[in-house]
Amino acid sequence: MPELPEVETTRRGIAPYLEGAEVEAFEVREPRLRWPVEAAIAGRIQGQRVERVERRGKYLLVQFAEGTLLIHLGMSGSLRVLMRDTPPGKHDHVDICLKDGHRIRFCDPRRFGAMVWTESPASQHRLLASLGPEPLGSEFDGDYLYRRSRGRRSPIKSWLMDSHVVVGVGNIYANEALFQAGIDPRRAAGRVSRQRMRLLATAVREVLASAIEQGGTTLRDFVGGDGKPGYFSQQLHVYGRGGQPCTRCGEALVGVQLAQRSTVYCRYCQR
Repeated sequence: MPELPEVETTRRGIAPYLEGAEVEAFEVREPRLRWPVEAAIAGRIQGQRVERVERRGKYLLVQFAEGTLLIHLGMSGSLRVLMRDTPPGKHDHVDICLKDGHRIRFCDPRRFGAMVWTESPASQHRLLASLGPEPLGSEFDGDYLYRRSRGRRSPIKSWLMDSHVVVGVGNIYANEALFQAGIDPRRAAGRVSRQRMRLLATAVREVLASAIEQGGTTLRDFVGGDGKPGYFSQQLHVYGRGGQPCTRCGEALVGVQLAQRSTVYCRYCQR
């Protein structure tokens, strides 16, 4: 599933083509995504110029003067910048056609992605209103994590992946950040000290920033908005490496399931 770095990589790839561009058409070949794509969207954005392309958590926000198109990539979705005459493939469901001849094409084999229109402020939409702070923003730090975690018995990894706590820290990056911070992913969130929460917040920031710089992580079919794969997978220390040697101590990494998610850690370096 595309996580925050993949979504941010996509935003950076499509923003130069969308911002300031006029929409000529909104073509929907398959409306049956996570929620049906409303036919009325075409009439809302045709002839409008895109003002900004932003990101909130794992949602892309294509902002117009009269509303916002919320886009979620789901489990297998991607957005590509193509020329107008590029024929669609089997899973190419929606095109945002621009007057300059480019089109932003949404491909989603599993159809768990979404395109939702709102004329209210995007921050008030039900999909965004209850989200936690951005992990790369000023509101997120170790003291915030410490305050929110008091009394919580759930494993720190599962708690960190809760979008109401902080947005965009999915399975891959939670594994990596906890390894970097030296915290056992099974430890109860409420039993992690303030000092170690500060280490964790720093690790989350560094891991996500590094992944964005590398263009995300290539897992299965993810590519960025420019059609190029991400390379952060070459720097993974624990995710997907169960049974392999720890990059720090050399001992075999342990793989377990936490909240039905694959979790890998070092029993010696993480406590």
